[in-house]
Amino acid sequence: MASHSLGMSLFEAARQMGVPFVEENEPIDKFVQVHGLNFHYLEWGDPSNPTIFMLHGNSQQAHSWDFVSLPLSENYHVIAMDQRGHGDSDWAPDGDYSLEAQQKDIDGFVDSILPSKFHLIGHSMGGRNSYVWASRHPNSLNSLVIVDTGPESASRGRNRIQTFKELPDELNSFEEFASRIQEYTGRTREQTLGSLKYSIRERADGKWTWKYDKLMRTPGQRPSTWTSEQLWESVAKIDCQTLVVRGSRSDIFTEETMDKMKTVIPKCTTVTVERAGHLVAGDNPADFLVAVQELLNSLV
Repeated sequence: MASHSLGMSLFEAARQMGVPFVEENEPIDKFVQVHGLNFHYLEWGDPSNPTIFMLHGNSQQAHSWDFVSLPLSENYHVIAMDQRGHGDSDWAPDGDYSLEAQQKDIDGFVDSILPSKFHLIGHSMGGRNSYVWASRHPNSLNSLVIVDTGPESASRGRNRIQTFKELPDELNSFEEFASRIQEYTGRTREQTLGSLKYSIRERADGKWTWKYDKLMRTPGQRPSTWTSEQLWESVAKIDCQTLVVRGSRSDIFTEETMDKMKTVIPKCTTVTVERAGHLVAGDNPADFLVAVQELLNSLV
C-alpha cells in the first residue's frame, strides 16, 4: 500500500488541491516482467470496472498520477505504470530509451495486464508514447487523453526542462531535494514532502539522487526521436475519441499545436486547464479531472 509518512498524506493534499473524492482508496504495488525487464505499476480500484491505463512523463513515475487516480478509482480500475528507467521499474541495460523500445514495453505490458479495450491517458513523454501506440492499434482504445504534448514542442520549454534535469543530481539530504522541487513546481512544502519520496532515493553513502536513469539527464545522451512529420502522421491515424489537454501556462505545448491536433485527429476535442503549467494533472488536478470525466461520461 502507498505510504505517506512525510508531509501531507495523499488525502490531505488532494483535499487542499480541491480534488473531489469520497473513498480513501490507496493503490497496490505490483510488478510484471516484460521482455526481460521488471516493470512496477500501481493498481487502483475494482478490477471489474472499466480500465484506465496511465503513462507518466519523463523523469516522473506512476505516483505522479495519484491526485487523478484517487477519485477515478471509485468508478474505474486504474493502472499507472513506471516506464523503463523510472521509479521502481528496471533501467534499460543497453541504455535504450527510444520511442521504439518504449512501444515494445507498452505492447508487452498491455498483453500481460490489460483487458482487450481500455482508456489511455498519457502526459508528456507518456503522452507521445500513448498517441503513437494508439496509432498502431486501431479499435483497441475506448478513449485517449493526451496531456501537454504533441508532434511539435516549444524550444523554451524543452530548454527549461533540460536545464532542470542537468542540475547537480546528488544532494546531501531529502530536504535539499524538497527545496529544489518546491521552487520548480510552486507547491507547498508539505505537498512536496508528501510526494517527493517516490521520485528520489537514498544511496548507500547517504546522499540522495533521482529515481530514474542518470543517462536520461546526461547531456548528449538523449535517445533518438522521430521527426515531427512522423509524429503528425501518427496522430492522424488515431481512431478513438480523443481529448487533448494543455496547461494554460505551458511553455512546451503551444496553442497552435493543440489547435492543429484538433483538425488532424478525426474525433478530437481540446481543453486548456487554467492555473496549470506543463505538469497539468499535478498543478490543477481538480480542473483536469473535470475535463477527463466529461470525456469519460460522454462514452457511457
